Amino acid sequence: MTSDELVAVLGEPPVPDGTWEHEIRYVSAAALRRRVPPDGLAERVRALGGVVSAQVAGAGFLRIVVDDPIGLIEAAPVPYEPAWPDFPRTWDNPGFVVRYAHARACAVLRWAADLGVPRGPAGLPEDAAHRHVLRVLAELPGRRSSRDPGWEAYLVRLALAYHDAHERAPAVPVGDEEPSPAHAARVRVADVVRTVLPGPERL
Repeated sequence: MTSDELVAVLGEPPVPDGTWEHEIRYVSAAALRRRVPPDGLAERVRALGGVVSAQVAGAGFLRIVVDDPIGLIEAAPVPYEPAWPDFPRTWDNPGFVVRYAHARACAVLRWAADLGVPRGPAGLPEDAAHRHVLRVLAELPGRRSSRDPGWEAYLVRLALAYHDAHERAPAVPVGDEEPSPAHAARVRVADVVRTVLPGPERL
């Protein structure tokens, strides 16, 4: 399922909900805004591939659980050109924080190729840190459709989340470790981060 397919049913991007540590969950107020029966809308959402469940909650909100959010994330560069300085290269400089996260994600892809981490379809990462990165990435469709997307703060938050994941759960084998599906899933996240974050050519 792609973001376009879900938006075609809802009429707007859903909002990521919860921590995503245990399930990939979104919430949508589309039925309320469009003044349509929420049960019927939930049924149409459930018919989409990749939807685990779509339930009506509260006064008509939809809670949607999916099995894989990558197709719902618009993995394209953020349409924002930050005027951040290159120096100082410290954690106090948001330009450094974002640039370094982009560089780390690019390096992961190179190392993965060198170490034989399989590319192609992969499952979701099981570690909480990489799932948090996905949770932040899932805000992209909603931010792209917002009048005030707050790109600068978002880029820094995404970069910090990726730094944390990179350090807590390495995406490539360490030492005598063999490449595993867990590594492939983390490399998949790095590939999306690399695409979304602005690199040196845009900073």
